Amino acid sequence: MVQPQSTVIQPAGWDAHVHVFDASAPIQAGHYQPAHQPLERIEAAATALGVAHLVLVQPSVYGTDNQVLLQALQREPGRHRGVVVVDVDVTDAELQAMHAAGVRGVRFNLVSPVGNGPEALRALSPRLRALGWHVQWYAAPQHLAQIAALQAETGLPFVLDHLAGMHALLPAEDEAWSTLARLAQAGAWIKLSGWYRLQASAPYSTLHAAIERVATLFDGRMVWGSDWPHTSFAPESMPPYASVWTPVVQALGHQRAQQVLHAGATLYA
Repeated sequence: MVQPQSTVIQPAGWDAHVHVFDASAPIQAGHYQPAHQPLERIEAAATALGVAHLVLVQPSVYGTDNQVLLQALQREPGRHRGVVVVDVDVTDAELQAMHAAGVRGVRFNLVSPVGNGPEALRALSPRLRALGWHVQWYAAPQHLAQIAALQAETGLPFVLDHLAGMHALLPAEDEAWSTLARLAQAGAWIKLSGWYRLQASAPYSTLHAAIERVATLFDGRMVWGSDWPHTSFAPESMPPYASVWTPVVQALGHQRAQQVLHAGATLYA
């Protein structure tokens, strides 16, 4: 009797950096007016790539009002995760409610003048540690030494957005690479994301060497993010969803790329 072949079910992949926008939600003064980009729209785009889990990152236009993000997480409890921006006076009850909704980190920003920085991190770090949350940084290469010092000071897990800012024109001998190595050795994670923020244009082949070098430093602690809905582009000019995944496959090969796609299950548990 011929035994039926077993079906191997691939675990669902993770997109570790997306934003959702509600056109009716109030925005911070002086910021751009985002187009309406609800969660179900990115879910539909991600499914074709085998991605079922999304990490919703608080966009700067909403400041520390995380309601759009939290409402999106509550649509299907337990499926997705969130990274928020909070004030230092956020209450413990608010943090616990966010954790229950799926939040696993707080974002700090050294690029935008409206983002929280090191002093806010120092004030919040005991409570982040108690929650088991990580610290996500949007930063440029020149900020990495400061971030490395804060990682050593706080002992919190750090996650570096958008290839840690290691852009296509950064010299191979730049000191930022040595600092990035120290961050990796101390346990930091990195997001393979934001290609168009790194002085590169599609198909982003000029970033392959940087992606490969990052992979030698952060092997096992890399996640991928689409950065959907690509706020650097007009809504009618957004790059195809899969096109920002392709550079990972081309730089690392299919097997290692799949490891990256599924590593979110560890970081965002």
